[in-house]
Amino acid sequence: MRFRNNSSGSGKSDQQFTSMIDVVFLLLVFFMLTLKIVEPEGDFTVHMPPAPTPSPGLVVQPKVIPPIKVRLQADEDGRLVMITFGQTRLGNDEAAFDRLNNQILKVIGRPGTDFAKDLEVEIDADFQLQHEYLVKAVSACSGRRDPATGSIVRYIEKIRFTQSKRPGEKST
Repeated sequence: MRFRNNSSGSGKSDQQFTSMIDVVFLLLVFFMLTLKIVEPEGDFTVHMPPAPTPSPGLVVQPKVIPPIKVRLQADEDGRLVMITFGQTRLGNDEAAFDRLNNQILKVIGRPGTDFAKDLEVEIDADFQLQHEYLVKAVSACSGRRDPATGSIVRYIEKIRFTQSKRPGEKST
């Protein structure tokens, strides 16, 4: 069997394909580098209160509800020393978190009302406090499990924390 050697045609087509592949890869890299990925905008549900209709000459001040203050004090080992709700001392045992839950319920009255939705809890915890106590306090402020149905009853959804100070650090 005889094979023909046609070197004039095969060399030209190889060079043309090579340069074409190079151009395609250059274009691909160019488009990849210039591509701007646009993140979709979030869907934020903001419920604005209706605008009040003030009478002429009357300045309406919006109602500002101060946050409910909860203080968690710890010893140098990070164990809970005292839970304070406003000016009321609730203790440091396991029942103290139940007492905190009951105090929150007394303030909000009935869970799920507009008043309860506007309330906010501000937790001021010592820097060295163990996290388990902080989680229990957040759970006690945010709601409870209904023993009859087993469902969760929400009290307060807005919970914020104050800046924790290291021991010996002065507050500003």
